[in-house]
Amino acid sequence: MPNSISQVQPPLEFIPPAYNPLVMQGCKQIFPWWLRFRTSISQVQAENVETLAELFHQFQNQKVRFLLAFRHPNSDDPYCLGQLIWKLVPQAARAKGIPLQFPVHSHFIYDRGIPLWAGAGVGWLYSQLGGTPIVRGKIDRVGLRSARNLFANSQFPIAAAPEGATNGHNEIVSPLEPGIAQMGFWCVEDLLKAGRTEKVLIVPIGIQYRYVNPPWQPLEKLLTQLEIDCGLPPLERTDLANLEAANPDTENHNHKFQYLRLIRLGSHLLAVMEEFYSRFYHKNLPPKISILPSSIPEKPTNDFDNEVMIARLQALLDVGLQVAEEYFNLKPKGSLIDRCRRVEQAGWDYIYREDIKDIAALSPLERGLADRLAEEASLRMWHMRLVESFVSVTGRYVAEQLTAERLAETTLLLWDVLARIKGGNPFGRPKLGKQQVQMTVGEPISVSDRWDRYQTSRRLAVADLTQDLQSALEAMIKS
Repeated sequence: MPNSISQVQPPLEFIPPAYNPLVMQGCKQIFPWWLRFRTSISQVQAENVETLAELFHQFQNQKVRFLLAFRHPNSDDPYCLGQLIWKLVPQAARAKGIPLQFPVHSHFIYDRGIPLWAGAGVGWLYSQLGGTPIVRGKIDRVGLRSARNLFANSQFPIAAAPEGATNGHNEIVSPLEPGIAQMGFWCVEDLLKAGRTEKVLIVPIGIQYRYVNPPWQPLEKLLTQLEIDCGLPPLERTDLANLEAANPDTENHNHKFQYLRLIRLGSHLLAVMEEFYSRFYHKNLPPKISILPSSIPEKPTNDFDNEVMIARLQALLDVGLQVAEEYFNLKPKGSLIDRCRRVEQAGWDYIYREDIKDIAALSPLERGLADRLAEEASLRMWHMRLVESFVSVTGRYVAEQLTAERLAETTLLLWDVLARIKGGNPFGRPKLGKQQVQMTVGEPISVSDRWDRYQTSRRLAVADLTQDLQSALEAMIKS
């Protein structure tokens, strides 16, 4: 979504899925070129693909219905899923002698907000590929009805990201939303009502990115740019030199030095944003305790530093959401992600006005007021977008394993926040180098086998299935 909207917009319309085999074949033709030249992906590998090939075979023979529940660490994940379904599954089927009818494809669920910032053409393409949109933050009955129908009745399986959004971390699975589990039980219900015998499954799909070469030089360049953006002078290497003299493991010391730069950036950004919300939005925040080590430690940071950073960051994110919630008259409720979704929906209600049948028919007075309302709602949503960019950051992630990947992930999240603050394009992330992708097809989780439990207690059955899916996705993370 753009950083700021200054005019009222017509209501968001549902974009119905309209699978077009010609469009799908065209995308398959240009897909290798797109992967090579428009992404950082150099290779996609996958484990246990033969399981998925057999599931497609069973699906095509009306034995099962299944949903691919894929991890969502990166905006390139849909391309990885395309490579898995369009190329790796047919390859595995041929190798194992599994007969498949072509095309091998899947429908997918996507956020209705994507075409708002990516362009109407993306909405058209997603529709032609069989995608169906969901509006986050409210009960989207039209979107849910479409997804439910595809799951139970379409010619292809369906894919969705149970985390709901990217979290920027390869080795952290965000708390899963319960909607995927609920859809599984709806599918069982729909099949039983129709007298059908297919088994309903949810298939966990792990996705992890690894840099082909550790991106230390691009990372150092990015850290330098962020320091300049924050008005910070270059960090001296005096402490690093002392450590190098005592220990020849200079590469490890260099990692620690880059980590110290990241900690300094984070501490500075926290302090500036705390002052911003305290001074201009009159919010009370905890006392400012520095989290910057006085020198580069042998262990990157200690427990006290971690706990201080976590407390300060959580307080700041809470305050940022309060600024938006108070404007929309929302009470803080649920997790930070839940609150972000509610703010997003409230903002959309002010911008994409369902109560205005014809914007052109408004008087200049009414149009002016509607535009001001939309503009202010958009500006208030900006605070939520900052929280959304930083909600998955923890004080422990990099400290636990000081790797190039974890440093890069966290630095890119800092870049996201600064891009939004500066008013730039938050979707033009810098590329730090080519990446290899490791995908893992997990063991299918039977929803049908849990039907009796669902009839006894729907809430507990959905919660148990969601937790089992969470555990399955976490178990596929390779450190």
